[in-house]
Order: sequence, then C-alpha cells, then structure tokens
Amino acid sequence: MTSSQNRPIPRATYRLQLTKDFNFGDAAAQAAYLSQLGISHAYLSPILEARPGSTHGYDTVDHTRINPELGTLDEFRAMAAAFRAEGLSLVLDIVPNHMGIGGDRNALWLETLEWGADSRYADWFDINWLPDEPSLHGKVLVPFLGSSFAEALQDGRLELRLDPAEGSFAVWAEGTHKLPICPRDYALI
Repeated sequence: MTSSQNRPIPRATYRLQLTKDFNFGDAAAQAAYLSQLGISHAYLSPILEARPGSTHGYDTVDHTRINPELGTLDEFRAMAAAFRAEGLSLVLDIVPNHMGIGGDRNALWLETLEWGADSRYADWFDINWLPDEPSLHGKVLVPFLGSSFAEALQDGRLELRLDPAEGSFAVWAEGTHKLPICPRDYALI
C-alpha cells in the first residue's frame, strides 16, 4: 500500500483564514471544536511568507519560508500535531503561479527588476520585454506612482538610496517600493 492510499478522503472541510491576528496557535486551539463538528480536514489559507500585513496570503514573496506573521516552523508543526490528535488532516493552499510584488521583500522580483531580461528569474514572471512602445523595450513598467513621473520626482516621492552593506543603489518610490538599479548603469548616476 502506498502512502497516498493511506490518506483519508476529505468528507467535510473547514477553511481557516490565517493572518497575524489568527495564527498557527489560534488555529490549533480550534482543532477539538472542528473535530466535534465532524470536520475531517482543515483547509488552510497560504502559509508561505507573504507581503507584511497580508490578510489573505496570496501575495507570496518567498516560497521557501513560512510566513513569520503566522508563526514559526515549530508552531506550524505543533498546530499540525494538534489537528492530528483530533483525527483531522490538513489541506494547504499554495500559490505557485503568482507572487506579491512591490515593497522590498521579494528577492526574485527585485533581481528581475535589477537585471531585467538577464536575471536568473526573468522567465519566472510574465513580462513582455518587447512591448509596442520601443522606448520600453527590455524594461519593466511598474505602476507604483499615484501621479506622473515628473510630479512624483518634483514632490520628492522618488528617492535615490545607496545601500552601503550591499554596495547597491535603488530608487525608492513612494517610500515603500524598492526599484533596484542595474550595476551596469551605476556610472550614469
């Protein structure tokens, strides 16, 4: 018998929306109650690291880490053990086909912004490197500004910053969106 033949078939699922206000520990505390309701499987919202403050988890920024706002790996394991102890299985929602962008947390996206089509991750994103507008060839147009580029520049909502630890430059838009500058272009600064 293979391990897949040992897995129970869901007969009644209950979705738990995990957030910083309802985390692994809070979910574990519901295991006995869900079991009493006759639930066989708890269906969890995405648990991988999402943008800070995400209320849904569908804006993953790191597929290799559990979202620290939900708890630690040990806390996840404790939650899973609490569900198993009540005869419940878990169904995990994963989001492999899209990621959260903006901010400064998604290393794959930031590398793609920095190196463009030469990034190791350029083909991980659905980017049209040859749009109709020739001046945008090889560039990524990101709509983070609430106004025209000229207005944002004049209002100080675009700031060039040097990261001394990394030895890199980036433009920060609206104070929250990191737009790395390709090292090949540093001489233009």
